[in-house]
Amino acid sequence: MPVDTLQPPAPPRRPSTAALARTSPFTVVGALVAGALAVLAVYPLLLVVVRPFWTGDGRFDVTPIRETLALPDLGTLLWHTAVVVGASTVAALLIGSALAWVNERTDARLGLLTDLVPLLPFLLPPIAGAVGWALLGSERSGYLNLALRPVLSAVGIDLAEGPLNIHSWYGLVFVYTVYQVPYVFMMVSAGLRNLDATLEEQARVSGAGLFRVVRTVSLPAVRPALGAAALLMVWTGFGLFSVPAILAPQAGIDILSVRIVQLLSFTYPPQTGVAVGLNLVVMLVVTAVWYAQLRVLRAGRSATVGGRGATARPVRLGRWRWTVRAAMLGYLGLASVLPLGALVLVSLTGFWSDTIDWGRLSLDAFRRTFADIATREALLNSLLLGVVGATVATLAAAVISLLIRRGGPGTRGVRLVVDAAIKFPPTLSHLVLAVGFALAFNGAPFWLGGTYWILLLAYVSMHMPQATTASDAAAAQVGRELTEASRVSGAPPGRTFLRIDLPLMAPGLLAGWALLFVTITGDISASAILAGTSNEVVGFRILEVFANGDYAMLGSLSIALVAVSAAVVLPVTWYARRRGSTAGRP
Repeated sequence: MPVDTLQPPAPPRRPSTAALARTSPFTVVGALVAGALAVLAVYPLLLVVVRPFWTGDGRFDVTPIRETLALPDLGTLLWHTAVVVGASTVAALLIGSALAWVNERTDARLGLLTDLVPLLPFLLPPIAGAVGWALLGSERSGYLNLALRPVLSAVGIDLAEGPLNIHSWYGLVFVYTVYQVPYVFMMVSAGLRNLDATLEEQARVSGAGLFRVVRTVSLPAVRPALGAAALLMVWTGFGLFSVPAILAPQAGIDILSVRIVQLLSFTYPPQTGVAVGLNLVVMLVVTAVWYAQLRVLRAGRSATVGGRGATARPVRLGRWRWTVRAAMLGYLGLASVLPLGALVLVSLTGFWSDTIDWGRLSLDAFRRTFADIATREALLNSLLLGVVGATVATLAAAVISLLIRRGGPGTRGVRLVVDAAIKFPPTLSHLVLAVGFALAFNGAPFWLGGTYWILLLAYVSMHMPQATTASDAAAAQVGRELTEASRVSGAPPGRTFLRIDLPLMAPGLLAGWALLFVTITGDISASAILAGTSNEVVGFRILEVFANGDYAMLGSLSIALVAVSAAVVLPVTWYARRRGSTAGRP
């Protein structure tokens, strides 16, 4: 045979990445986890939501929908809720993004101080935070008003009450915003850490100014993070109960979550059908936001972590550095230090009064709190459930996000159904879902009532939207070059996930883990239904203390929870920053 007719042997054919994804044990396990979480979310929901629409003889009945639409103040209720949630979402996006960019990209950051302090409102249970702001801004006896009135009187302005009133539109929107900013800060900070700094550096070298770099490079790169933050804020905004329950009634503002709880807990017999009908409105809104987020994730390539990277050089602010720092510290003090200070003060005084005897401050409330065995056990139980629940949910969410994002085109419909099944049931009131979990797992065949297992299952299921939203944003910023190279080289998907995907997603996943830990640890809605004396957690204990009107013990318990949560979140935040600063380096 002539030499020139010899052909080199054909290289062995490797299975395509799609085939590997279809047949690997990792994919099978991931599909089973996704299916189990979908069932866990849907099954309790069906028990409590579908039941009101079926009559005893098995006929479908739309009476609950008619009753919901017949509410005389339905339009006002929806309008008030939309205004508060919408205004606070926009304000939080602006404030949280600005804080994240200044902290991650300029020389104005103050180390772990500016890493942690924006998260302090998030560490404080909403019911305690609302009480703190009521202590500060109550028109007659608020601590801030007590401090401001003498100052105004000195310049000729005499007021019997005010000048601030937290029980108002601006007060309610402000407190909502304070609780929403941490979502934006955590998501955008993680997105900026994942952003390959060479992209911004190249834009600067090409002559682009600071604002143009932010507008054309930084903002498009963190669109997944912004979409995730917006979705999380819509979820939490429509479901937030403690803040409007304490601040809205005196202002004459009707909020959807408060009405739902009233229908379920303070109406006899409970009007579950109308409550579910109102929740369906929330699901429609969340569906629209979820679809918008999917469009953002699919609109072009937003992945910014690849095989090479560099640490971002901070923008030198020059003479504006201390001005920006002062503005950051001013907001952080207003949003975090003041409500905590109000809770500390009421704890030290022992009661809330418009006169403060500074010579009679004591630590009696703290002693009572830590001497109480039930309180100590509740705090330890919540911390353990927070760590376990956040870890399980975050790892499961990472696997699910990758499977949904990188599945084959033929499975798109199935992936969307699974994603919706995991995300949408928890958009209903957590109180409604807690009732469903009680119906599903208290009796036969599970017999989990009064155990910590039912709390863990409920926490994971209810907070999976936050976990999957954070992991979706993290997965969207991970480039496919390294993962494709790993798979083509023969590494199974499980090894690729552990060695490539998980390390690159780490900053976003750690931010999501911290978010889940705090929300699970301080959960009140599910705890009010599923916890008791045999499985007491801190959310249930806070409700007991609040019902007794013991503001001093409520303050001391909340401060203890903030301190312990900060001790957990602080090292996680530090490690997330360290991982983010080295992500993508050669």
